[in-house]
Amino acid sequence: MDRYIIITLTKAGVACRARLLDAEAPHTCAAVWDALPQIGDAYHAKYARNEVYTLVPRLTAAPHRENPTVTPIPGDVCLFDFEPWEIGNPAYGYEPGSAAHHGQGATDLAIFYGRNNLLINGDLGWVPGSVFATIEDGLAEMAAACNDLWRYGVEGESLAFGRVDR
Repeated sequence: MDRYIIITLTKAGVACRARLLDAEAPHTCAAVWDALPQIGDAYHAKYARNEVYTLVPRLTAAPHRENPTVTPIPGDVCLFDFEPWEIGNPAYGYEPGSAAHHGQGATDLAIFYGRNNLLINGDLGWVPGSVFATIEDGLAEMAAACNDLWRYGVEGESLAFGRVDR
């Protein structure tokens, strides 16, 4: 039986529903499912293009890579696993005390809402993400809200991930 998550931009009041890709990324799906709900400050990607993400305490049960990509497509939901030295750089602009500065590293939960994404970072090089879900409902509304974040800023916005229980 398929499992679903709900992903919400809380301030905008926009949500979408994504199906977990249990066959393609079973270990990542299990780690995320077991850690839900998660919520954190929303960020719009600086390098990848059409990505909105949040940083949460590191999900150590998740593999470093499973069902990886460096070219996510619209509707992909990805997990990135970061060591402390990879993400805590003050130049990235994360607040002191945030998940980015956690001594164990951080997990980045991201949604991709448009085309032509490329997961490369000027400091780190290629940054493959583990695709663990695909947005099946609400992508158009979420994409419009994400584009507004790009245009007007993310201040005060949170990105939340939760289970859809049947």
